[in-house]
Amino acid sequence: MAPIPPPPVESLDVMSDHTTHFGFQKVDESAKARKVAQVFDSVARRYDLMNDLMSGGLHRLWKAFTIAQSGVREGSRVLDIAGGTGDLALAFARKVGKRGLVVHTDINNAMLARGRDRLLDKGFPTPATQCDAESLPFPADSFDCVTVAFGLRNMTHKDKALAEMHRVLKPGGRLLVLEFSRVWKPLSPLYDFYSFQVIPRVGQVVAQDAASYQYLAESIRMHPDQETLKGIMAAVGLEKVEYFNLCLGIVALHRGYKF
Repeated sequence: MAPIPPPPVESLDVMSDHTTHFGFQKVDESAKARKVAQVFDSVARRYDLMNDLMSGGLHRLWKAFTIAQSGVREGSRVLDIAGGTGDLALAFARKVGKRGLVVHTDINNAMLARGRDRLLDKGFPTPATQCDAESLPFPADSFDCVTVAFGLRNMTHKDKALAEMHRVLKPGGRLLVLEFSRVWKPLSPLYDFYSFQVIPRVGQVVAQDAASYQYLAESIRMHPDQETLKGIMAAVGLEKVEYFNLCLGIVALHRGYKF
């Protein structure tokens, strides 16, 4: 069995010399967005199938839990950031009804197009906007709920993106961040084997792309742990920040409010 590569010593995304992490690689900040775009351009066609295979379908339960914790109801205005192929946006669209609004966004055109088409096919002509989460094209105090599911770890300046999410929330609104996190320590060896040995091989067979799924495993290891992310959310102005560990910390849902 090949050894699992350790993460670099530097655990912060952005470093003082204007470099950042792309998985375990150290790259220039300006190059990260391009590299992430290449990953999602490559995997967009098989993205939903790979999600089901990698998680055993659990990602559907994690997203259902997110919706249950969102407080969204009929008539709510929801912004789904890094919404990818639109499964979360679709669930929210069904919940807010015709009096509500769901805006589906992603920085990657290939992912956004697949999500837009899915929503249209299901009868929900939801607005779709290609944009960078670090510079959202929406007025302040616009949304009752902002969500980002499995997208924050790919952002170069997480604090800047979270500050933008806080800005566009209405007073009393809430931000939900669903993301891979730090697993229960006794489970780490098995989880590492699965992440670095199994997932890239499945990615090669199903999507003809092992490298993108190697990046996936590495990006999870570089993402802030539960307490660190909670602190970042509080630092940008969110209040009553809490998190829920799912599947022994493989995934965590963070929730914070704007008052």
